[in-house]
Amino acid sequence: MSAAESLAPTVGVQPACTALGVSRAGFYRRQRRQAAPVTVMARPRPPLALSAEERQAALELLHSPRFVDQAPPTVYATLLDEGHYVCSVRTMYRILAEQDEVRERRNQCRHPHYTKPELLASGPNQVWSWDITKLKGPVKWTYFYLYVILDIFSRYVVGWLVATQESAALAQRLIAESCRKQAIAPKQLTLHADRGSSMTSQPVACLLADLGVTQTHSRPHVSDDNPFSEAQFKTLKYRPECPPRFGSLEDARTFCQHFFSWYNGEHRHSGIAWLTPQAVHYGEAQAILQARAHTLQAAFEANPKRFKGRLPTPEPLPQAVWINPPKPEVTRTPEDTIDSSVN
Repeated sequence: MSAAESLAPTVGVQPACTALGVSRAGFYRRQRRQAAPVTVMARPRPPLALSAEERQAALELLHSPRFVDQAPPTVYATLLDEGHYVCSVRTMYRILAEQDEVRERRNQCRHPHYTKPELLASGPNQVWSWDITKLKGPVKWTYFYLYVILDIFSRYVVGWLVATQESAALAQRLIAESCRKQAIAPKQLTLHADRGSSMTSQPVACLLADLGVTQTHSRPHVSDDNPFSEAQFKTLKYRPECPPRFGSLEDARTFCQHFFSWYNGEHRHSGIAWLTPQAVHYGEAQAILQARAHTLQAAFEANPKRFKGRLPTPEPLPQAVWINPPKPEVTRTPEDTIDSSVN
């Protein structure tokens, strides 16, 4: 029973419908529908349909050793050539479908279900993201490979290297060196990556197990499961000084050395309250934000009308950073449970 029907005997139909925001027409329509008896007419058996005995005989014929591995059209044509008619091809399929015997016989390739990674970092050195991108070489079809490890909370690049090939051994060396520099303790860090050959290689997995680092991967063909590394690569390649091609390996390394020095120490990132990754990573953020607050307060006291009488505050640093934050649960109100037909 809907809320309007339970309230109507006490206060009346019109006040109940007005209070709940439903129409009287819908209220009465629902009452008539509930009062009317519902009769289900049994479908009569078609006169041309096979009897139960004929259907059973057809099923036994399809199960016979002669026809058990034959398709219904083949069975139908073979019987016609021998002067027998049992039923149509479509009826044979219906009989087999009732027994759940019409399906794909070959083993089908089914993609496994991959769980969406949900990673939370509330401080530096809790979750790192790493990836490999290509930098164009001096001529067509030549590339250099840039490996980058990024802290998702501070956006600080904790390690990088440029090589002439993509190699699990190089990735293993970079990860080990980065963990050593940041003094990563066992069970402290989660390292996230996509499903490239180096990321899923056995040497890297063994190294992370030895270091006590948890390893997670993006889902296949999902580009936004590793957003921080992708955004960092875009920042690199859209820099005005980034050349369309690099003349040599040394040229690429020189550019990356200057770029990552600027990215960590000078680049003010919109996702971390316009602070530099280095300031957030090494705990300097709160002092900088307090200095910003004092500057804004002094400007407000000097000219409050410019700020319409409201003290401006600096943008706060996010308390947590997610890769794929969980969706909030939808809470339903009592009004949502009212039958949609009563409207």
